[in-house]
Amino acid sequence: MRTMIPIFQTELGRLYQADCMDVMRSLETDTVDLAFADPPFNLGKRYSSGINDALGETEYLNWCKKWIDELIRLLKPGGALFLWNLPKWNLPLGTHAKDKGLTFRHWIAVDIKYSLPVQKRLYPSHYSLLYFIKGDKPAIFHPDRLPIPCCRHCGGEVRDYGGYKDKMNPAGVNLSDVWIDIPPVRHKKYKKREANALSLRLMDRILSIASDCGSLVIDPLGGSGTTYVAAELLGRRWIGAELECSAIVERFDQIDSDREHLKRIQGEKNTLFTKRDLERRQKKGITPLSKDYRLGTDLSVREDDPDADEPSLFNVAI
Repeated sequence: MRTMIPIFQTELGRLYQADCMDVMRSLETDTVDLAFADPPFNLGKRYSSGINDALGETEYLNWCKKWIDELIRLLKPGGALFLWNLPKWNLPLGTHAKDKGLTFRHWIAVDIKYSLPVQKRLYPSHYSLLYFIKGDKPAIFHPDRLPIPCCRHCGGEVRDYGGYKDKMNPAGVNLSDVWIDIPPVRHKKYKKREANALSLRLMDRILSIASDCGSLVIDPLGGSGTTYVAAELLGRRWIGAELECSAIVERFDQIDSDREHLKRIQGEKNTLFTKRDLERRQKKGITPLSKDYRLGTDLSVREDDPDADEPSLFNVAI
């Protein structure tokens, strides 16, 4: 098995400036707890790595299937595979993963903010996040809970839970397979490259679902490095690859901004109401919360959060 030398490493992770297939082939079978992949969407965009993002359909799918097969080999029994792509591509790629023996868990629809209409087609409004496991049941599964959906202007509940208020979990409501609270990365403080970048909130949620502190996470297509930064800050071991790594290395040099951002993200989950919504409610003079709610500890939210203008409306189930 070929030994490779990382271009960058921490106590928890290793980053390789190399073809992802070469990196994965150098790793041992059944060693990874969580695999995540966010490939280029084959839309003809320009990347600093110089890759061809305008392949023929068959060529693109065959390329994706090769690294999917390697990820499957690397996963431990019960390990999780998450594939992030457009629905057009995740349909055949999901079929391939299932044909290779993985167990389908969820098709998660992640809302696209400010997407443009396509002529003679329905308005495209979501990315696809496929969730598979290797084997019959997940080795790790503990999804976060989310706050009750509240109005972004006044902080009042969007949904009336009626006589069920006293039955609501103080830690929040169950996570569903439709996520509309993942903002696009547009703020200059967090956008690390010209091409699209993954939301830190997205990766925090995925890592929270299917990994623990010390778990090994692999992302073979590093992009701007969001997976690696999230894994590092959450205490996960990680392995990454990218053809051009300068933006990722620079991001680690400035990791404190991501650390503060992640702290705010974590302050808005696993609670029935966020402090920000309660403050909005008080400011607007909305009727006080029902005493039937069993409230947990409210965590702080900074007012200068660049995500503050994003709707705090979640698709939820009791």
